[in-house]
Amino acid sequence: MWTRKELKERAWQSLRATYWKAFLVSLLLALIGGGLPSCSWNSGGERGFDGDTGSIFGSGEDIGIWVTIIVILVLIGIFVVIAAFAFQVLLVSPLIVGIRQYFKQAAQDDVNMNYIGYAFAKNNYWSVVKGMLWKDFLNFLWYLLLLVPGFVKFYSYSLVPYLLADNPRIGTKRAVELSRKMMHEQKWRTFVLDLSFIGWFLLGMLALLLGILFVLPYFNATKAELYITLRDKAIQEGISSREELGL
Repeated sequence: MWTRKELKERAWQSLRATYWKAFLVSLLLALIGGGLPSCSWNSGGERGFDGDTGSIFGSGEDIGIWVTIIVILVLIGIFVVIAAFAFQVLLVSPLIVGIRQYFKQAAQDDVNMNYIGYAFAKNNYWSVVKGMLWKDFLNFLWYLLLLVPGFVKFYSYSLVPYLLADNPRIGTKRAVELSRKMMHEQKWRTFVLDLSFIGWFLLGMLALLLGILFVLPYFNATKAELYITLRDKAIQEGISSREELGL
């Protein structure tokens, strides 16, 4: 049975000689995972109508222009959504698997930045894309039901990127199934493990949020240690095998 203290100590030991590599990889993960929040506002002094009683579209002859503008904006919106979806599926997801591979291998003293591009290898790419897409789709369906089930399933499927890093050809449904079995009775403990980093992240926020970036390598290394521990447990209990995991 693993403990938070044990995982964190092992993660810290693995980072001692390779922290700055881990920092760069974590920075990349933070960048592809989401940017800084944006905000917008509308001045209360602006007027949305032509005069006090004018039509929102102006005169009748301008309706055709407004319709054209709206259609163009809708088409642009659809294009942006499709482009963002393709970017997430075809680039971000494989990068996430490669980054998980880096931290997993670094935990075993195999520090090589080339692991970031691991999922883009010819024999790995489409298997990784399909596996990550299936995981995200299932998470999306659960979040449509309710927030709590979606949150639970997020942890249930959280090992899929690591499993695809171990063996990209493990199979889309098998990766999800195996992650679910490995996380059985581990979801709450993993959630508490994540919560244990709140103090570190709050401390990082004191440095204009930049300090958070320096905590991420520690967090990612600890999660890799958790995966390795659960993987060894799954092999010992016969849930999976070294051959299936490509070890």
